[in-house]
Amino acid sequence: MSEPTRAQSSQDTAAAKAGARLGPPGHVSAPFETNDPRTARRRALDKCAAYFVTCGGIVIIFSILAILLVIVDQTYPLFLAPKLAPMHRQSLGVNGVLAVGCDEYQSLGYLVHEEGIAIFDLETGAMHPAQPSLPLAGAKVVAASAEMHGNLLLGLSDNRVMLVCPKFRPTFPNGADGPRVMAPEFESGDPVALKAAKEGALRSIGLIVVDERVTAVVGLEGGALALLHEKERTGGGGMLGMDEGDSGPKKLEALELPVNLKSTANCIALAEAADYAYLGKADGELVALDIRAPDKARIASQAALATNPKPIVSLRILLGGGTILAGDAEGQVQTFHNIRQPDNTRELTRINAFAPHAGPAAVSARSQRNKSFLTGSPDGEIHVSYATTGDTQMRFKAPFGELAALAITPKGDGILAASRAGEVQTWHLDNPHPETTLHSLFGKVWYEGYDKPEHVWQSTGGTDDFESKLGMMPLVVGTIKGTFYALLFAVPLGLLSALYVSQFMHPSLRVWVKPSVEIMAAMPSVVLGFLAGLWLAPRVEAVAPGVFLAILVMPSTILLALLAWEYFPEKIRHKLPHGHEVYLLIPLVVAGLWISLALGDAANFTLFGGDYRSWLTQSLGVKYDQRNSLVVGLAMGVAVIPIIFTIAEDSLSNVPQHLKAGSLALGSTSWQAAFRVIVPTASPGIFSAVMIGFGRAVGETMIVLMATGNTPVMDLSMFTGFRALSANIAVELPEAAKDSTHYRALFLGALLLFGMTFFVNTIAEVVRLRLRRKYRVL
Repeated sequence: MSEPTRAQSSQDTAAAKAGARLGPPGHVSAPFETNDPRTARRRALDKCAAYFVTCGGIVIIFSILAILLVIVDQTYPLFLAPKLAPMHRQSLGVNGVLAVGCDEYQSLGYLVHEEGIAIFDLETGAMHPAQPSLPLAGAKVVAASAEMHGNLLLGLSDNRVMLVCPKFRPTFPNGADGPRVMAPEFESGDPVALKAAKEGALRSIGLIVVDERVTAVVGLEGGALALLHEKERTGGGGMLGMDEGDSGPKKLEALELPVNLKSTANCIALAEAADYAYLGKADGELVALDIRAPDKARIASQAALATNPKPIVSLRILLGGGTILAGDAEGQVQTFHNIRQPDNTRELTRINAFAPHAGPAAVSARSQRNKSFLTGSPDGEIHVSYATTGDTQMRFKAPFGELAALAITPKGDGILAASRAGEVQTWHLDNPHPETTLHSLFGKVWYEGYDKPEHVWQSTGGTDDFESKLGMMPLVVGTIKGTFYALLFAVPLGLLSALYVSQFMHPSLRVWVKPSVEIMAAMPSVVLGFLAGLWLAPRVEAVAPGVFLAILVMPSTILLALLAWEYFPEKIRHKLPHGHEVYLLIPLVVAGLWISLALGDAANFTLFGGDYRSWLTQSLGVKYDQRNSLVVGLAMGVAVIPIIFTIAEDSLSNVPQHLKAGSLALGSTSWQAAFRVIVPTASPGIFSAVMIGFGRAVGETMIVLMATGNTPVMDLSMFTGFRALSANIAVELPEAAKDSTHYRALFLGALLLFGMTFFVNTIAEVVRLRLRRKYRVL
């Protein structure tokens, strides 16, 4: 038998034996069995490892879901509608009700009516035994005005006005452990006669008390106005005429204002600084009256509520003193700001229009805690609204007609409504977050003191009547801005260095370079932030023109050196082993940086007169902050580069070598093989590296906190700072009151941060899987 025939026979015999072991086609062979204890132990360890990995993955997933549920639980109350629950209804049997109010504990209430003031128990309706006695002298109360501290100014039918200060003092007659009993104390001053008025001419009054100084404006029939203010006298007194200081007692005196509106002022409200009086006229005009100098009082600005104006029938100044609430006889409700113009004049500007009433919006009330307010019409329709958002949050009906007065309780958790005939209804109001809507959180809002709607985050202020501004957009933009500049610096350096190390660097150097870069990822971000804020930022400010020139000069230096290297003798070029080019690149980079800084310094003196910051401001309108986005991009880029480098280098190194070998065998150069074969094949891993770097940059806190001005501004310039969502949470959450709107808004920021990273990572995973399917055939 020939040798080929013998070899073929041997192969057939081996194949037959193998087929006998494997069985017929379609047969599944039994698993390999062995009694080796080492194999059994290895299998047991594999099962335990698989169990623990699976359990660990499940725990991580549930932990993330639990964190998400906690964030959502703290956030969703921001968007809940207010709740209203009826409490007590009383009928007091008084007529001509003008105003209603209560103490802060909602124990006692009072009604201002045409015969005086009635104090009653809110729960039972029983009249209090200590009823105030007012020196009306047979006159009736025809107008009443309450200011923010609860003081009342009453206008009488005989053209007198009277100041009344209601106080409710808590007492404990049965000891400190006994029930609290409220003791009413209504102090009244002497009535002041209006000399210029004829009998029954008083139509409206407005009151404000600033630093215990009383200022009031009275509207008379036909458009005449009178001002009431304090006059020094001898003796001692309080706000009603007895001052405890050395300046002596004070007494109200009336002064006729040198202004005639030519139309009766139906309602009056005074600014909290007592510098402007706002008048709602019978002809439908809203007037701002400058009363800083009473003898020179003048109309500063005026506006109409509608194209076809109707009489203005209600007017209020809301908390903060800058928002004027006006309602007209057609049911329209609007807010205005008295905005200062560039020429130092004032202009009444309409800010928001609210849901109209079916009847005249003749009754209104304001909150003492925020910019919530009530409006009502005589048919009993009541609206709960919030001035800043322009949102009417609730509508309901009082259980009686002839609605005459409304009030929000001092703590903002209740509503009182009174009819003209003395019926009183109370409700419990649960509306803890009236200032938050999707528009107020993510849209432009026109705040007091601003000349146009803006995105603003300013959660705290210096006064109790400060209005929190919780716009999330400056924080979202700041987060994206910081991430963009960090990735703009980190992605090119991280990916190109990974490509060089994996494909061109000599293995003897690679074993040192890669671990060194990976160790950089362990550097604490607080250290990087500290160095960026205190060391890097001042130095970048000093050489900023050179930093920008380095973007052009350093690559140009390397390219010129490369071209020159091609003309060096081969004997010299071969002295630099393949893969050790980094020894030549390092001095070139240092030289390019030095040239850039030198050219930048020369350009600063030649082109910008030695002060590029002033040139930026004057020529381009761009402000340069020392701690800005450029500094954050450099510092945060240093933190992100190791992550991008490590993952990308692993992906590039794990591309099968036969792909590169085949490409080189077909005549491609090393660079062609790297960019046309290696990079596309490793693209899923490269894309994952960029996305993980993005997640690292988005969630960064300490570098952003320490290396920027941490100011929430809507500015995309790299020369200004910003505030990121993560830094905002770190700074403000420890100081936020639990369950407050501010507290929940910070959790909303956390939810946005979670959503941004989840969305981007989901898109990244989809793209990665598509790239993997595309190149898996390789």
